Amino acid sequence: MSVAQSIDGERLIAVFTAVVEQLGRALPRSYELVLHDLSKLPNSIVAISGEVTTRTVGDPATDLLLKQAATGNFESRLDYETGLADGRRLRSSTMIIEDVSGRPVAALCMNADVSVWEEFRSIAHQLVSMNASPGVATGIAAAEVEPANREHMEPGRGHETFVHDVDELATILIGAAIRNVGIPTTLMHKNHKVEVVRDLKARGLFLLKDAVQLIADELNVTRFTIYNYLNQIAEEEEPSGQEPATSEGTSHE
Repeated sequence: MSVAQSIDGERLIAVFTAVVEQLGRALPRSYELVLHDLSKLPNSIVAISGEVTTRTVGDPATDLLLKQAATGNFESRLDYETGLADGRRLRSSTMIIEDVSGRPVAALCMNADVSVWEEFRSIAHQLVSMNASPGVATGIAAAEVEPANREHMEPGRGHETFVHDVDELATILIGAAIRNVGIPTTLMHKNHKVEVVRDLKARGLFLLKDAVQLIADELNVTRFTIYNYLNQIAEEEEPSGQEPATSEGTSHE
């Protein structure tokens, strides 16, 4: 599903690749800079500095970026919370880079591991509690080491999943869609399976190679059935008076 990069887009990719490589050397080890070339989705990482998520060049986009690609609605997001499978909490920012025509060409992302600061905060709280007088310790600790915007740090806000290969990404997307329906695949009727496919379409699964076969295997139906589901969804989404897409035009592999 990749689209050829514009000349200006290629220039911007080169410029920001240098930014990632140079600026990344000056950042602490708890920070990571990542550049995604949107013309290379899903395996869009073209430059990375830091090892917070342990990803490398050639690894795929996150589920959040893939969802934006599916809708065509790319937007920059600053200072949102994400997390890793090992329980570490991250603060992340994503800046969408556009070429001179206003077309999104890249995403520059920063991920900061805040776990070390949470550990420091816990230690500071204990030290203050041990040394301050009763009744004062809690107030001092809260004033000195609590985040300035506590609500902004609530877990689960702006969740994003970092993966190392497309198969892992597909597994996560399919699992999430099935959980949303809330019924085991062995007990699903057609309407349930259509809802799973609708969810996966919105999540960008069909931007991945072999996506139709993957979901067909998971739902225990044929590829042709998945195309029929996609046609049904397209008909429901089409404004009245528009011709629905045919199965030949529905393939997103």
